[in-house]
Amino acid sequence: MFQSFDATSTPGQGPARLTALRAAMRSAGLDGVLVPRTDRYQGEYVAAGDERLAWLTGFTGSAGFAAVLDGVAGVFVDGRYRLQVRDQIADVFTPVAWPDTTLADWLPQQLPQGGVVGFDSWLHTVKEIADLTAALAPHGITLRASANLVDTVWTDRPAPPAAPFVVQSEALTGETHASKRDRLRRDDGGAWVITLPDSIAWLLNIRGGDIARNPVPQATVILHQDGRVDLFAAPTQTEPVAAHLGSDVTIHAPDQLGAVLRATTGPVCIDPASCPQAVRDMIAGDVVTGQDPCILPKACKTTAEIAGARAAHIRDGAAMVQFLAWFAATAPGGTLTEIATVTALEGFRRATGALRDISFDTILGAGAHGAIVHYRVTTDTDAAITPGMMVLIDSGGQYADGTTDITRTVFVGAPGDEHRDRYTRVLQGMIGISRLQFPRGLAGQHLDAVARVPLWAAGLDYDHGTGHGVGSYLCVHEGPQGLSRRSTTPLEPGMILSNEPGYYKAGAYGIRIENLIVTVAAPDGPDGRDMLRFDTLTYVPLDRA
Repeated sequence: MFQSFDATSTPGQGPARLTALRAAMRSAGLDGVLVPRTDRYQGEYVAAGDERLAWLTGFTGSAGFAAVLDGVAGVFVDGRYRLQVRDQIADVFTPVAWPDTTLADWLPQQLPQGGVVGFDSWLHTVKEIADLTAALAPHGITLRASANLVDTVWTDRPAPPAAPFVVQSEALTGETHASKRDRLRRDDGGAWVITLPDSIAWLLNIRGGDIARNPVPQATVILHQDGRVDLFAAPTQTEPVAAHLGSDVTIHAPDQLGAVLRATTGPVCIDPASCPQAVRDMIAGDVVTGQDPCILPKACKTTAEIAGARAAHIRDGAAMVQFLAWFAATAPGGTLTEIATVTALEGFRRATGALRDISFDTILGAGAHGAIVHYRVTTDTDAAITPGMMVLIDSGGQYADGTTDITRTVFVGAPGDEHRDRYTRVLQGMIGISRLQFPRGLAGQHLDAVARVPLWAAGLDYDHGTGHGVGSYLCVHEGPQGLSRRSTTPLEPGMILSNEPGYYKAGAYGIRIENLIVTVAAPDGPDGRDMLRFDTLTYVPLDRA
């Protein structure tokens, strides 16, 4: 049931924590330090002990970072979080609109020539450090790997997670891990280093419990040319899946990664976009770069995975319909709060008897809270739901056969003309994507505008992508596919995405309508052109008022 998020920093605590970090920074001979949100596995989601950005600044969004210098501490957030960040951080921190302003733009404006900025090499990718180093060099600013200075001042940091791994059956995955290892191995005698938790979960047909809401294992893998795997994880976590993994998978303690990498012969391939710089520094021989080999195969779901997704959405949709009926009957009485509603929604999902977890912390924003794109209710912000309010409800479930994510926006009472107009435009955009047929080879960046045209016609827009990829009983945010201006990966059959245009009026209300869709083949055009379209997975009514 609902658990209030115990923010690891409040605005009142931020100044003291920032002062302590700056003292550690000076002792280390640094002029600045980077504080990302990510962890050593470079996934989007992190455990409590890796919430360094939230501990320092109070900002709890799922994307962003801080750059702490002597005179200024910038908190970089994208369009989803620009209202939220101002509510969560103390005035000793300065919000920075990112990616409009990049770190490479900002640092030269704040640091003199000769400035040295520290970073934890486990928390930044090879590409990130290479790009930033090159951009800062003309300004005389250098990066220096250092111990994690936040960890030196965070005295009550939670212990690392150690949840046991579990088997994801072939009936649900549609392919054995032996088959996956065989088709992904390199032909040049080299080995892959894979660090993303969901890639490892997919490759080995395992799941974990190290990250709340995301059934992924925290581990590292070396996939050798002959299909053998070295898996680096705590023995207590891997023991339940040892028989499933078999003799071709050798299990090592995490601290053995460097020794095994140094002993690996032939070239070692890394994905510079996800491999931590610390792992790159462990490799003594030749390094080859490429995309994580699991990324595209994982995104293109098997027949079994798509069937599982359909079943999960029917089950989840029934729970959502029960919830919406309950809400429609209860909310007009004015007795509900945001937390009470979140708790009730999770209860309907748990009543299915199949829910493993919710797929992310429910976003339920009443009135002005709905304009905060990824609002997360706490006991401090819990608002009453009263007649005359627009209520945005974005939620999902994790089931063994699929991951769901759905948003519905409802009105308590009778909506006004502006509410109807904005809602209708958002709905038109969602339907536009749902009905779209398009040539194979197009990426999300080519389709994103379709969802925005009805809003653009009225001089309106929204500051987030139209859709993200979704995993198969994995992360609710999954790359590389997406529907956004930044998504360059061509869409392929089997890719599951969200379809979620929105509109947000600061201080008043928010609207978002979201279904999940799966990319499928469409009939060829009359000239033989290869076409694709989307099938809708989500079946839950919309508020027709």
